[in-house]
Amino acid sequence: MATRPVIDLNRCEGKAVCVDVCPWKVFEIRLLSAAEAGPLTLRGRLKRVLHGGRQAVAARPADCHACGLCVKECPEEAIRLERTPG
Repeated sequence: MATRPVIDLNRCEGKAVCVDVCPWKVFEIRLLSAAEAGPLTLRGRLKRVLHGGRQAVAARPADCHACGLCVKECPEEAIRLERTPG
């Protein structure tokens, strides 16, 4: 079983703490595409606007070593580690 980070985009404020703490550079901060932003709740859309549309994405999830630093340090508690087949 592989483990990958999952980001709750309705909670993420794009503060880049995950980018700073991840030793394997799994995360990046970028503008969400229209498709990524489409399913956001009202809360998520408001956060997106307030924070310039920039949010964290797991750009390289296969590089995740499941150390949990991102989960522990995220101030919005927007990241969880999920086991996936593979």
